[in-house]
Amino acid sequence: MVQEKTRKKIVDALMALAAERQWEDVTLEALAERAGVPLATLRAAFDGRGSALAEFVRGVDQEVLARVDPGLAQEAVRERLFDVLFSRFEVLAPHKQAIRNLGRAALRDPLLALELNRITATSMGWMLTAAGIASTGGRGFIRAQALALVYARVMRVWLDDDDPGLARTMAALDKRLREAERAAMQIDWLAGLARRARRARPRRRRAEPPEESDLAEGHPS
Repeated sequence: MVQEKTRKKIVDALMALAAERQWEDVTLEALAERAGVPLATLRAAFDGRGSALAEFVRGVDQEVLARVDPGLAQEAVRERLFDVLFSRFEVLAPHKQAIRNLGRAALRDPLLALELNRITATSMGWMLTAAGIASTGGRGFIRAQALALVYARVMRVWLDDDDPGLARTMAALDKRLREAERAAMQIDWLAGLARRARRARPRRRRAEPPEESDLAEGHPS
């Protein structure tokens, strides 16, 4: 069992390397060397770069969740999501270059893009929960994926936002959340129409089978 301190050292090494070089050059050998651990320890701690990256994101989730203000429960849904996601960008600030390099690598590597989307969607499920929005089941999955798309779009702005107050990021986040809110309302409206249409549709009566005497009369002798 690898100690938590060693796992954190490996994750920190991963993000440091990701900031310094292209993702393709962040090899397992380089990761073990930077973390100061044997390959055997690296293998015992993680399945590979992807699982170490997921561990980093899990740590970000935990820090954001620890920052959630209980008083936000009285705010509108969009305001709660805004606060949670903006807090996330603040937590990620020291790792901006690593995230930029990862994003560029994802454009070249579809498998990496899929893996990053999976990790992000899982994370967004927790962000929805932090904002008081259900994130389980089929509808929860769709919400998490939709929020992952919103997050990815705003992140492109955040990566180039050098303002200490992140004014451009705040504006982009507010805009995208308003768009998502309108889209969700339209989807709910359409779903309501479909439900009402189903209830109003007359039920088709099942055809009654012919009586035995009718069958006999119609049967050739």
